[in-house]
Amino acid sequence: MTDCIFCRIARGEIPAEVVYEDDELIAFRDLNPQAPVHVLVIPRRHIATINDIEPGDAELAGRLYLAARKVAEAEGVAERGYRTVMNCNSEAGQSVYHIHMHILAGRAMQWPPG
Repeated sequence: MTDCIFCRIARGEIPAEVVYEDDELIAFRDLNPQAPVHVLVIPRRHIATINDIEPGDAELAGRLYLAARKVAEAEGVAERGYRTVMNCNSEAGQSVYHIHMHILAGRAMQWPPG
């Protein structure tokens, strides 16, 4: 999908405040933050939803969590705590159909979430 906003960010066509990147992933600050720290981690390769992740993507899915850990450490919130969230499809709140992990931190989180 060439016109996906997250694919365009990953290719550098749309500016974003990048906080982490490697060959497979990029992490950037959310434009509509829901916490003092709100970063999105995405794979550079387009995968629309969690339902579209294939068995061969298992390592990539795990790398999202490893990147979340690195971001939390760099942001100084790893020890205090942070939340990771992935939404799948509209009823769960997915608005961009390119898998992405939210990293939320910098305030106490409530349970249950929304």
